[in-house]
Amino acid sequence: MSSFKNILYFQAGIGVLANMSLLCFYIFIILGHRPKPTDLISCQLTFIHIMMFLTGGDIFLTDIFESLNVNNDFKCKATFYISRVMRVLSICTTYLLSVFQAVTISPRTSLLAKFKQKLKKYMIHVFFCIWSFSLSYSGSRIYYVRGFTNASEIDQMQVTKSCSIFRMNSIIRIFIFTVTTSRDVFLVGVMLSTSAYMVIILYRHQRQYKYLHSISHLRTSPEKRATQTILLLVIFFVVMYWVDFIISSTSVLLWMYDPVFLSVQKFVVYAYPTISPLVQISSDNRITIMLKLMHSKHQQKFVK
Repeated sequence: MSSFKNILYFQAGIGVLANMSLLCFYIFIILGHRPKPTDLISCQLTFIHIMMFLTGGDIFLTDIFESLNVNNDFKCKATFYISRVMRVLSICTTYLLSVFQAVTISPRTSLLAKFKQKLKKYMIHVFFCIWSFSLSYSGSRIYYVRGFTNASEIDQMQVTKSCSIFRMNSIIRIFIFTVTTSRDVFLVGVMLSTSAYMVIILYRHQRQYKYLHSISHLRTSPEKRATQTILLLVIFFVVMYWVDFIISSTSVLLWMYDPVFLSVQKFVVYAYPTISPLVQISSDNRITIMLKLMHSKHQQKFVK
């Protein structure tokens, strides 16, 4: 069990380092250059993933809390609430990223193209709505989270070393499960629909212009590369989400706690926040160009 916890720490370390590096890049782009609208969305997503690592279970923030004289019940409620907010924000922001990219690459004659300027104009309003929804929705289960008391109560299920979830009324549990599932099915369904739409657009674009452009030009198109990156992120997110959904639904509905089971779920939850910044860093040429410029400037100073 300790070896699996070391794997989680290693995964979290890579995830935080990659997301911090990507966040610094996006802040540099947003403040010093003309950012793309997707840069603002990706910047928010990167920040959300950092917070997910810091508030997730027994990792980082929980350890910091333990070193301070903080009430255990408050610690559990605070970390649980922030963690839930970030998970809701993660799916909402990934959904927004896929929708925005689908609108961006839409032909001018399509219906989606009409929303291109509107999305750019009201981006801040969309962010506000997403955050408001996440903050309000995630507060519904704080009442049922308390500090673990070592008591052998059948009504509590230990979910971390120091926190437990208390059994809800069956009607409330079914209601929350239904609402959450309906929300997530809708968001994931839209993601899959926009992904299929983007694949069709890319396929048509390649067929239409294969005689006018070289294959190498098509492969290095920034728009195409950005779309392929977002497609990869969305597909990976959907796969990891449903694996997590099956695991968490089984444990909650059957009221079953198993440390190994929970550790596997944490690994799945952190897979997307760990992989996504690595994919974005490797696929964004601007990062490579910026690093080369910084390296050349450093060499020039050293020569002088």
